[in-house]
Amino acid sequence: MGTYLLDWANLLLRCAHVVTAIAWIGASFYFVLLDNSLAKPDSDELQGKGVDGEMWAVHGGGFYHSNKYMVAPRWRPLPENLHWSYWESYSTWLTGFGLLTVLYLFNAGSFLIDRNVHAWEPSAAIAAVLTFLFVFWVLYDTICRTLGRGKHGDLQVGVLVFSLVVFAAWAACHLFAGRAAFLLVGAMMATAMTANVFFWIIPGQRKVVAQLRAGQEPDRIHGIRGKQRSVHNTYFTLPVIFAMLSNHYGWLYQGANNWLVLVSVMLAAALIRHSFVSRHKAHVLGQRTPWEHAIVGVALVLSVVAWRMPGPPSVAPIVATASAPAPAASSASAAVDSGPKPGTFASVKSVLDQRCVLCHNAQVQNKGIELDRPELIKQHSQEVFQQAVLLKQMPLNNATSITDPERELIRRWYDAGAPVQ
Repeated sequence: MGTYLLDWANLLLRCAHVVTAIAWIGASFYFVLLDNSLAKPDSDELQGKGVDGEMWAVHGGGFYHSNKYMVAPRWRPLPENLHWSYWESYSTWLTGFGLLTVLYLFNAGSFLIDRNVHAWEPSAAIAAVLTFLFVFWVLYDTICRTLGRGKHGDLQVGVLVFSLVVFAAWAACHLFAGRAAFLLVGAMMATAMTANVFFWIIPGQRKVVAQLRAGQEPDRIHGIRGKQRSVHNTYFTLPVIFAMLSNHYGWLYQGANNWLVLVSVMLAAALIRHSFVSRHKAHVLGQRTPWEHAIVGVALVLSVVAWRMPGPPSVAPIVATASAPAPAASSASAAVDSGPKPGTFASVKSVLDQRCVLCHNAQVQNKGIELDRPELIKQHSQEVFQQAVLLKQMPLNNATSITDPERELIRRWYDAGAPVQ
């Protein structure tokens, strides 16, 4: 019953997280587009009212005219009914942290820990996850507050923040299971994004509004700080999305140097995002779109694809036949390496018995799948093939040490029609 309720919590939190993330990313992308598409108004009337930039757009059968005031309109006081964009961010982080808690922290021994990477207790792994989230924000915030001034301030901040992400990715992949490490790096950056909104962007805007309504000259530092953090958020967005989606692809986060895979693709995502941000400005100025950043990003992704390309499958010989009894050896690998026959059910069942049945039996049916009887193995053959061979997500964190030849054995059996006779 507990597992069933956790699965429901997982599903509902995941749905809420996706919906709120769409709302947040949509609003963020729209305002980045708007801010970078503003042109100096031609109208003397608009300039006299304090309009610093305007954009005309057509959508849904109508025309929209957006004006940006720096710092506030000169022809009227601020309206009481101001629209604020922050609950999208807060809701995304809250549902995301809830999902992290339900799926990873409540199941730390299964989802956070890979003892082939780092053997430690679940309580220590949970504490380390929370530490990652907190320490990354503190270090990132310190970099932004102490640097960012002067001619090359933004470049200095960018280099240091990127170096911090690289170190965090390396550390996470050397402490946690690959799946958890990738997601943790994404969660770490997403936490900084929401903290930017909570600690800097919204408080700064509130101070400016209060000063304007009190008839005071607003302090421009709030706008400068808010702009800096908003720009960082838009460049973090695509890398975070990649990190969050990566947990569906075991071949991506497993293996040596998985941290380098994560960093490379996240960098590629940021470069691609930069091209789209620059495109908005180029359109207003009548300049060409700087697609070279996106081209470099795509080339970087393709290089990772080539680097991680699996070699030709090793055709491991099999001695067991369909009519022979299952091998008596204690290791399923013995059934893989001892004879000339292609994959047979007896050999496959020996692998499943030792690698999968521990969590998929009559007493424990994880995800409702039972693999201890021939008819059930046949019924779930597609799931076995997908999870153990294609995605390499199972066994979870490879807790039962399935080998590549054993995965290839399952592939050949499935390609032969998954016979159980």
